[in-house]
Amino acid sequence: MKKTLYVIFSYYFIQGMVHNLGHPITPTYVNDLGLNPRMFGFFFSFMALGIVVGSLFWGVLGDRYKNRPLIFFGLFSYSIAQVGFGTFSDPIVMTMFRFLAGFSVSSSITLLLAYTIYHSPDEDRVKNIAITAALIALGTTFGYQIGGLLGNRIIREVFYVQALANLVYALYVGVTYKEFDGKHVNRAKLTDQFKTALTLKPSLLIFLVGLSLATIAATNLSKYLDVYIIDSGYTPAQLGTFVLVTGIVGILTNFFLVPQVAKLNKNMWIMRYLQVASALIIVVVFQITPLMLALYTLFLVYVMAKSMFEPLEKNYISLSATPQTYASLMGVRQMFFSIGMVLGPLISGFLYEVNPLFVFYFSSVMFALAFVLLTWSDRHTLKQNGRLSPKSPPLSLDEM
Repeated sequence: MKKTLYVIFSYYFIQGMVHNLGHPITPTYVNDLGLNPRMFGFFFSFMALGIVVGSLFWGVLGDRYKNRPLIFFGLFSYSIAQVGFGTFSDPIVMTMFRFLAGFSVSSSITLLLAYTIYHSPDEDRVKNIAITAALIALGTTFGYQIGGLLGNRIIREVFYVQALANLVYALYVGVTYKEFDGKHVNRAKLTDQFKTALTLKPSLLIFLVGLSLATIAATNLSKYLDVYIIDSGYTPAQLGTFVLVTGIVGILTNFFLVPQVAKLNKNMWIMRYLQVASALIIVVVFQITPLMLALYTLFLVYVMAKSMFEPLEKNYISLSATPQTYASLMGVRQMFFSIGMVLGPLISGFLYEVNPLFVFYFSSVMFALAFVLLTWSDRHTLKQNGRLSPKSPPLSLDEM
């Protein structure tokens, strides 16, 4: 079991690094092509749309068929998409490749999460999810750093480097991935699998909509902060350094703080008030000058809050699944998560043109609304089970 977990952890680190090589140079790439700055968010949204479409598809297939070829095919297709995005300059063609990239990468995103849950005992699940989040954050920081340094010399070619590195990663997965035990394969009809996956209890549905809103906010901060930093006169290398620091903070939070927080057994309460803290922090951060002072101080507190939220919500959702439905439920979770990734940049692309700061204030509002929905979900569960009391511990999804 431990050996398998170590292999899983290596996947997350490599994927975080390889799949983020192109991010720090994408704003510069869009500008160099003479495209409307709004296209940056448009491209990202179409990639996220591909993830929305692909997540449930790969998740249902993952519960039914062997996962290794599904992951390998998804990674191979992702490399093709990156080469296409870096080769063509027509916005329509580039958009098609962004969609393909999202559809393809949703295979590894969804199935590796299900794989992690399957190999994690209940008592270690939050800890293991937190470790994967830390490792993908660590990989992301290296990816941004390497991509930013490459961006000082080359731009378009970075996507080719990324595609090649991703193919090497795909081969590594093909050699090291150990398939699920056959007894956990879902033998239901394919149509029934899709129907079951999309039949959600009200409290879970409300929670997932809240997740979408929180994702809108976090995605806007992640993607448009990159653009805002570059537009404020900083270089891709400086952006990469900042992401490196935030990554280190996220890693330390996931490794050391999240396992301790999970022991409190107040995960829903913590998830709710992390949204409140995020909303307030973002409003204050963008009132401070110089920008880098705010980013290297108060914004890092937000990074800690975001780092805590992700493993807690993944664990919370996973509690309603069985080994036969891990992949499909994680596909549903990724679908709602990615809906936020679609809507956020589309809305914020227009806001950024009016006033860049409107993007961040909009994110603050989304965090506040996410708090409302997570509170509603929790109270709906407590009322349904006759436990509507402020002192009642959060219910697991198995009790819904």
